[in-house]
Amino acid sequence: MTVEAVLWDMDGTLLDSEKLWDIPLYEFVEKLGGTLSLATRQAMVGSSVPRTMSMLFAEVGVEHPSEEEVADGAAWIMRRTEEVFRAGLPWRPGAREALRAVRDSGVQMALVTSTERQLTEVALDTIGRDLFDATVCGDEVERRNKPLPDPYLRAARLLGVDPTRCVAIEDSPTGVASAVAAGCTVLVVPCDVPVEQGERRVFRESLVGVDLTTLASLLQR
Repeated sequence: MTVEAVLWDMDGTLLDSEKLWDIPLYEFVEKLGGTLSLATRQAMVGSSVPRTMSMLFAEVGVEHPSEEEVADGAAWIMRRTEEVFRAGLPWRPGAREALRAVRDSGVQMALVTSTERQLTEVALDTIGRDLFDATVCGDEVERRNKPLPDPYLRAARLLGVDPTRCVAIEDSPTGVASAVAAGCTVLVVPCDVPVEQGERRVFRESLVGVDLTTLASLLQR
C-alpha cells in the first residue's frame, strides 16, 4: 500500500510546545484562586478548548461556569499563549528534518491540530506554511474536536484521500484516539504523557530519521 497523505499533529509532535502551554494554564487557575494539578494538566494534553476550559473551572470547584466566564477565560489564555508562542517555539527532536524529508518525497501533507487558528498561524511562522497542502484547526470542527475522528476526516476530505491510506503522527492519547477512529495508521511519538498500545498504532521514541519509506512501512503491517 502506498501512503496517500501524511497528517501531522502540532503541539507535542512537531513542536515541544506543551510545556509552553503550561504557563498560561497554570497562571489562569492561579487567577481563579486555585492550583492546577499535574493530573488535570496531563488530561488536557491534546484536548479541545471547550474541554480544557471545563477542566480548568472544575479544578477550582466551578462546575457550571457561565458562557461569559468561559469566553473571557479562553480569550485571556489565547492572548497569553500568543505572547509565549511569539517568544519562541522549540522543535521536537527530528521533527524539522522529518517534515522536510516527507515533503520532498512529494506526498501530500496536512497539519491537524486542536489548537485554534489564531495560535496555529503564529506557530506556522516557525514550522513553515509551505510544507502543508491543508491545515485543520480546533475551532474549524466546532465541538467535534479530538478525540473524535472529525479533524482527521476533514483533513482527508480536503486532500481528496482515503484516511485508511494515510499515516497520522501524534503524541497524545487524545490525538491518537482521533486518528485511529478516522481509520488512519498512527505513528505514536509520546511526549509528555504515555499512550497505550492498541490497533493501528506503531511507537517510536522520536522523529529522528523518519521519512516516507519509514511511514510507508507502517501500512504494510
